[in-house]
Amino acid sequence: MAKVVLITGGSSGIGKSVGEFLSQKGFIVYGTSRDASKIKEHPFKLVSLNVNNIETISKAVEKVIATEGQLDILINNAGMGITGPIEETPTDEMRNVFNTNLFGAIDVMKAVLPQMRKQKSGLIVNVTSIAGYMGLPFRGIYSATKGALEIVTEAIRMEVKSFGIKVTNVAPGDFATNIASGRYHTPVFEDSPYKENYQSNLNLMDSHVDSGSDPIEMAKEIYKIINTSNPKVHYKVGDFLQKFSIILKKVLPDTIYEKMLMNHYKL
Repeated sequence: MAKVVLITGGSSGIGKSVGEFLSQKGFIVYGTSRDASKIKEHPFKLVSLNVNNIETISKAVEKVIATEGQLDILINNAGMGITGPIEETPTDEMRNVFNTNLFGAIDVMKAVLPQMRKQKSGLIVNVTSIAGYMGLPFRGIYSATKGALEIVTEAIRMEVKSFGIKVTNVAPGDFATNIASGRYHTPVFEDSPYKENYQSNLNLMDSHVDSGSDPIEMAKEIYKIINTSNPKVHYKVGDFLQKFSIILKKVLPDTIYEKMLMNHYKL
């Protein structure tokens, strides 16, 4: 029997690529979008879901279960970016990103767990980020949201193991998606002491996304995880240097690693 997959943030970018790939592999795929009715042409089914609205989460999950009678895999992919010097970024915008990237993902997990427990099986894949392994200048809040989701994944994985439910996370590096257009950008203020450094870093971030990997790499990795009987806690998908930066953080003294990052970001 075909497995049923729910992908949050499935209307574009990584979510769309993963959904399309899994559909071709014979899975029944539901993606989510804040307003699914606005999207007419799509390679798989879409349901309306806003991760910041619990009512829409419940309705979407109930709809999938009512239609298919099961829900086997959740890919928690919805997220948003944020850039800016921490001093100049409005705290409400920071909260908004935490609500989307961390609490939104938690609320979707809460919604699917009762059904997975009933089935005595299920897989949850949380999409985090290689940026979540380190505090990056002018991306500190984004890094913090993804790092927090990594830690939550480690904890909930142990809590639900006895129910036959598996939880893992996949940290992508830079991928060629539209994430840059959906980010909250703190403006580059004319009188800001961070003006030059922040602007040059914004340019660098955008060039990384533009020259990023093809999202199909994420689709292939997630497909591999689905077919693994005992998934690991953490997976990383990105170019060699991005993945190597995590290893360097573990082995280098903090100040040397910091110096390396500052050189990379020309600070």
